[in-house]
Parts: sequence; C-alpha cells; structure tokens
Amino acid sequence: MKIRLAALAGTTALVVGVAAVATSTASTDDVRAKGRDEPLVAAFDRVDRGTEWVHADTVDLDFETYHPQAMEVVGDRIYLSSVEIIEPTQRYPEPIDGYDRSPGRGVGHLFVLDREGNLLRDIEISDGHRYHPGGLDVHGDALYLPVAEYRPDSSADIYRVDLDTYEVTRMFGVDDHVGGVVMDQATGRLVGQSWGSRRFYEWNVKGKQKDTWLNENHFLDYQDCEYVAARKTLCSGVTGLPAQPGADAGYELGGFAMIDLRDGHRIRHEVPLQLWSAAGHVITRNPTDIDVETRGDSTELTLYAAPDDSDEGAGTQVLIYTAEP
Repeated sequence: MKIRLAALAGTTALVVGVAAVATSTASTDDVRAKGRDEPLVAAFDRVDRGTEWVHADTVDLDFETYHPQAMEVVGDRIYLSSVEIIEPTQRYPEPIDGYDRSPGRGVGHLFVLDREGNLLRDIEISDGHRYHPGGLDVHGDALYLPVAEYRPDSSADIYRVDLDTYEVTRMFGVDDHVGGVVMDQATGRLVGQSWGSRRFYEWNVKGKQKDTWLNENHFLDYQDCEYVAARKTLCSGVTGLPAQPGADAGYELGGFAMIDLRDGHRIRHEVPLQLWSAAGHVITRNPTDIDVETRGDSTELTLYAAPDDSDEGAGTQVLIYTAEP
C-alpha cells in the first residue's frame, strides 16, 4: 500500500468546520441525535424540473486535478478525490478471470483545498491495482473514502482519514468495486455502492457485511453521495445515452436522488438536472455537494459541482449554483 502526504508550502494547521446544513452546529447535532430530518430533506423534496438554479460563482483550480471523482464542502475546506491515470485500462475481447478489462495503472489522490480553491494538501492513496478513489463522506473529524480497482466486479479498500492529523488508516477490504461510501450516523455503519451503483452494501466499521440490496433506479449511475440526517443519502449521477438518429454525439443525463437508508431503501425523491460545464459535461458527472441554509421562512440550496477534468475545457472548476425551491 502506498500512502504519500504532501503539504503545500506555507500551510499551517487546518481548521475543520461543519457544513452549513442548518442554522447552527448545535441545531444540526440535535437534529441528528434525535433522528429528525435536516432542513435539506424538506428543501430537496421541493426541487423539481422547473427549479431555477442560478450560477453564483466559479472557482478555478490551478493545479493538476486529473479526473475528479467526489467532493464535500465542509466549513472552510473542500475535500476532492481524484484518480490520476498513468496507463488506461483496456477492454478484453473476452472476459479473463472474471474481468472485462485490464487493471491499468494510476494513483489515487485526496486533495484538501480552501474555499478559494488553493491546494493545501495532496494525499496519495493507492495499493497495487487499487488506485481509483470514489465518493467520500466527512463525519466529525474523519473522512471515509473507498479506493478501488478501475474496473467492475473487482476489489476495493475502505479508508479512514483523520482530518486533524491526516493519518490514513485502511479499515477493511471488499471483494467488489466500491464507488463511494457514506457513514450512516444513526447506526455507525458504512453504506457503499458498486460500479455503476447497481448494488448497495452496508458494513460495520470492521468490514462485516450487514446488508446488501439492488438499486431500484435505472436512470442514473450514482457518482457521489452525501449523508443526510436522518438516515438518508443524497446521490448525484449521470447516464451516457447514445446519439439519437441524425445526431453527431451522445447525451449525458444528470440528476439527483434522495435514498432512505432504512428498511426498504426506497428512493424518496429524484429529479433530473441539466446544467452544463465549460467542457460540455452535465454538472452531476462526478463531484457534487449540496448544502442548505435557512433564514427565517426562506430556504436556499447551494450546489457545488466539479464535472471537468484538468485537461478539458477550462480545466477543473468548482461551479456554484443557488436555488430557492
């Protein structure tokens, strides 16, 4: 296993805060402790195809971001996972040992940024063929992250990163590609999804599988999920659709889904989202994060997205939109 921690010149001890998902930290903790829904749940329930998302800001990332995978904005920090591809995978004419493609070579990165997009730390995490980091989740002073092989039906390691010391600890391995994890704060268990999010898994922190279920959504492949109290996960994703007759190129369908993590694992609410990046990608292609802020009777959602790779369009940009559903 290879883990390298690079601190950029001029950085000091980092201050880690709590995402603005409520009007105060105390109220957020109270909501989660008592099992009530956060304001984000009710606000997302009101989002539909007619919701107006207003472009509020763009943060340009002026370092090599490679192929970003997931993002979480917490306090004054942005955590961004990305895969650096050194040797692309190659499809086999016929499956070999259960794999449909070669493993390729690469390096997994966990970037720590400030709100202005400045790179503070680059934590490299990889272990042989497992170099593809996925959807991450921040809970308290810890960040949870899978690093998988870059092919379906393969393997992954689940890591915990201490956000005070940036110590990286391998928690357990999984005999499947895991594309993202969230910490269910009510049960203390991790929930992850497979390649294309066709399967979901639930493990305790020692890696014992406690549950598995099939994804009832067939419109989107979830790329990035975040935990939302109480016992829900908000996932964004994309599906590449073939070109219609007479068209020159295919189409990216993007959107969000709120999934209940309790028995039944039903999709509570889902909605398409067709906003586009400088490189022409739907903005839910890879990293996203949504926060909510309540002021009296008004509620505002803030959407962060980083759909483009560093070698596309204008490079990787964090696009920021707001909406009042």
